[in-house]
Amino acid sequence: MTLKRVVVTGLGALTPIGNTLPEYWDGLKAGKSGAAPITRFDASLFKTKFACEVKNFEIGNFMDRKEARKMDPFAQYAMVVADEAIKDSNLPLSDLDPNRVGVIWGSGIGGLITFQEEVKSFAKGDGTPRFNPFFIPKMIADLSAGHISIKYGFRGPNFVTVSACASSTNAIYDAFTYIRLGKADVIVSGGSEAAVCEAGVGGFNAMKALSERNDSPETASRPYDKDRDGFVLGEGAGALILEEYEHAKRRGAKIYAEVIGGGLSADAYHITAPHPDGAGITKVMENALEEAGIKPEAVDYVNTHGTSTPLGDIGEIRAIEQVFGDHVFSMNISSTKSMTGHLLGAAGAIEALACLLAINEGVVPPTINNFNIDESLDARLNLTLNKAQHRDVKVAISNTFGFGGHNASIIFKKV
Repeated sequence: MTLKRVVVTGLGALTPIGNTLPEYWDGLKAGKSGAAPITRFDASLFKTKFACEVKNFEIGNFMDRKEARKMDPFAQYAMVVADEAIKDSNLPLSDLDPNRVGVIWGSGIGGLITFQEEVKSFAKGDGTPRFNPFFIPKMIADLSAGHISIKYGFRGPNFVTVSACASSTNAIYDAFTYIRLGKADVIVSGGSEAAVCEAGVGGFNAMKALSERNDSPETASRPYDKDRDGFVLGEGAGALILEEYEHAKRRGAKIYAEVIGGGLSADAYHITAPHPDGAGITKVMENALEEAGIKPEAVDYVNTHGTSTPLGDIGEIRAIEQVFGDHVFSMNISSTKSMTGHLLGAAGAIEALACLLAINEGVVPPTINNFNIDESLDARLNLTLNKAQHRDVKVAISNTFGFGGHNASIIFKKV
């Protein structure tokens, strides 16, 4: 069979550094940090007292409050960015075949806030089981895709991928594959997460995964810096409209870029630690390049997983060096998590947006908060430190890796 071409025709963003796509992109280019003291709960007794929260967000500005109360924040975020992306794409909704339009979303945790609040309420009671009838529908991750499809009447492929921090890259890759195989014409894809709560911060603190730089939250996420001490928890969402190329062309759609390939792999090593020699990371990028049918030398920009953890950052760079050889010194590399924090299952979505906008505007967003480069890194690497750089980006790769050893990469190309 002849595989279809797949392009991106709409984008939406809700992030710690901007509540719309233009605001997010402006924040990335400016090197803006989204980290600040936590406002959602009293974090004074927690080891980490800061996070990258979504700011100045009021769901009542986007949907009926009665409907919003049926959704956990992660699903609310999904609805907001899906709406923005659909509007951005100028999809002719009334003319689409709803059976050929799907929603494939990603979330690593789903309704953690809902779960926490319901269990806390039960624990404070007398043991009588009094639970909100929307408890389960608000909690389960797949309701994000369900709500989007219900609002728009999309009856094509519909599910949510759950692969920890690789979730939304998995979702985008699945959407690409379904369209490529002719199973759909359009798919709304992306990811959302809302885990800034006592359970989220406390759980990651217990794992010693979070930065504890409470005296300077805005500089706490510092990938590749020798003094990095963990990631900064973030929240938000990103959405992409993936569309079959001829379908998009017929309606005169704006095309951000073409999706030309992706890769998946597993470390098969440890529940939280990366493989020490980066075997899984190396393989996922090799798989993506092979499917895309391009050589490593074609890549201009790699948006790294780059969480600001001692082991993870170096392991990924070592894998990139292995895959790209001497070309690694000709590419731009950056970690936008230095600005947004780590959005867990939504990270891949907003980082895919960063790649797509880099391709469209010829600007590579920076890795901020680098004060003293890790001495184990080759000084010839262009890690796009502290300031955005202008570059004609024709091909960009987004990497995301998750607890459990899940690895996913996706490749975008200028059309």
